Amino acid sequence: MSSTPIPPSGPSGAHGEGQHANHNLTGFIIFLCSESVIFLAFFSGYALLRLSALDWLPAGVDGLEWRMPLINTVVLVSSSLTMVVAEHFKGKGKIWLFRGFWLLTMAMGTYFLYGQAVEWSGLTFGFTSGTFGGTFYLLTGFHGLHVLTGILLMGLMLAKSFVPGNYDGGEEGVIATSLFWHFVDVIWIILFVLLYVWRA
Repeated sequence: MSSTPIPPSGPSGAHGEGQHANHNLTGFIIFLCSESVIFLAFFSGYALLRLSALDWLPAGVDGLEWRMPLINTVVLVSSSLTMVVAEHFKGKGKIWLFRGFWLLTMAMGTYFLYGQAVEWSGLTFGFTSGTFGGTFYLLTGFHGLHVLTGILLMGLMLAKSFVPGNYDGGEEGVIATSLFWHFVDVIWIILFVLLYVWRA
């Protein structure tokens, strides 16, 4: 008398999903590494151009106002902390607190973009105002695009948190979004030093 074997379920299926999630996360980390190379090229180009330029600032421009960018920096860096708190509550299963701090992080990122737009509107030079003008708008604009992307990713993860059983197959979406946001914050700290602190 023979019996039909029952295919394994549950643990092996979960194991397969876990492997797939790990592959996705690894791919995303590689993507962040490639983005790091791009920003490193921009940073290096900016430094070389500044060191070799005789007249770095456009005519009539003495320097950049740093107070509003400093406030934006504090807000953006603090948003990394609120994101960590949000992930902590998600790990504890307190989904509503996760959503609250996640939404707060999105709001802080939006404030950063607003502050950058206000700064741009008050500048007396444009993209075509010499090498400084071109590099300033290129660097801050490219970074701002990444901030906007991070906000959109957070919005997607926030919407998915309302889907029943969304985290049963893993949490790689939230982890990837968190890594991206921390990456954006670190990039801005470097930009702030290059653009606003480095004056000599």
